[in-house]
Amino acid sequence: MFEGSLVALITPFSEGQIDYPSLLRCLDHHLENGTQGLLIAGTTGEAPALNKAEYQQLLSEVCRYIAGRIPVIAGATSYNPIEALALAQAAEQTGVDALLCAAGYYNRPNQQGLYEHFRYVHDNTHLPIIIYNIPPRTIVDIQPDTMARLAQLDRVIGVKDACRDLARPMQERILIGDLFCYLSGDDCTAAAYNAMGGNGIISVIANLLPAHSRQLQDACRANDFTTATAIQRQLTPMIQALGLEPNPAGIKYACSLLGLCSAELRLPMVELQESSKAAIREALEQLTSPTPVSPCPPRLSA
Repeated sequence: MFEGSLVALITPFSEGQIDYPSLLRCLDHHLENGTQGLLIAGTTGEAPALNKAEYQQLLSEVCRYIAGRIPVIAGATSYNPIEALALAQAAEQTGVDALLCAAGYYNRPNQQGLYEHFRYVHDNTHLPIIIYNIPPRTIVDIQPDTMARLAQLDRVIGVKDACRDLARPMQERILIGDLFCYLSGDDCTAAAYNAMGGNGIISVIANLLPAHSRQLQDACRANDFTTATAIQRQLTPMIQALGLEPNPAGIKYACSLLGLCSAELRLPMVELQESSKAAIREALEQLTSPTPVSPCPPRLSA
């Protein structure tokens, strides 16, 4: 169910409130450009800045509008498993297709604690669960043997991997097998992750360039890594520009340049510095054509 190009969707705001007209505009942008799934209320969606009522309404509105055309995943993360479960159970009432649950953060649990956290959510919910491993944010890294234990739970169906270790998808595939979703969480290594055993991405840059992200994933699926690498090369200046300041400030500003939404954020996220805005504008100017650039030239032998 979950493969190819999925997007970690931004949550548009206007004057401090969720901007639903802009949200629908963003959803149309994805439906028209081949996005294969949506993650709502993840990091890029500023989930920690949403209250529970906003969270549930956001998910409900997305599910109503999408109406089963592509899968919808709800972020349901807290370092407190009781709170994570409450989010997951609220999400289940909205019609989403799956849950994305990140490792308990801040209090730095060990591997057994991580396993018990996810098992608690799993045992008290009914939807498929994708485990989100993002140690740069959570401080803890879900090790391959722990992921393999989690994969034995009935409804743990995949991983969103942002651990920045390109050996990881192959290590996990060896332990878990092929009936598991291996999704990258890093745009900068999208092609490389698939080459090492992945089968898709939950992407930030796809908010801006969904067709490019889909083309890259389609090329990987066809084992055409020459084309995939060419697209990766084309996207890299924008990926770097978006990463100059904390996500989602960059991607929201970039999307505002296309008229998809405003660049408004909720605290503690703040507006980009002018230098970062300039870098994003420059990178966008380089992406005027949807046609991938030529493949990287062959390396000369020594």
